[in-house]
Amino acid sequence: MSRTRNIALVSIFMFLSCMHSGDAIAQPQISVQGGSPLLIVATGSASGGILPAQNNQARLRYRMGNVIRKVTVSTVCPGQKFTLTVEALNPSEGNASPPVALVNGMAEADFITDIPRGGNRQQSARLRYVAAPTYSQGNSFELGDDVHVVTYTIVQQ
Repeated sequence: MSRTRNIALVSIFMFLSCMHSGDAIAQPQISVQGGSPLLIVATGSASGGILPAQNNQARLRYRMGNVIRKVTVSTVCPGQKFTLTVEALNPSEGNASPPVALVNGMAEADFITDIPRGGNRQQSARLRYVAAPTYSQGNSFELGDDVHVVTYTIVQQ
């Protein structure tokens, strides 16, 4: 007989920052559209697989500037209990990194690299968040929810 139980609730809040290099003509800009996602992994069993919850509703928008740039990502989630990744889908400029595991207190990780010089052209990528906790990680009812503050930064590469 397999046990089932509720697994995880993951809330995500976004914070954005730009590091300017002093080029006054075309400053980099970054924003997120679509709000802060909430991912709920409903049930799982010790003998069966757990279907991950994902959210593709948010979109990262970025404006390049006069030098080659990259976007980095990091998170803060005190007491993190569950697995969460983020991936940039189909960036209109630059190269997406493989999915990035969001771990509390992590150093900034490359997210979109090699964004070419481009002045004032606005670019974007869809954000895919995936919560895929394991059965052994427990559940939100017993352990509480994970609340991530995810920071995206656009910097000179």
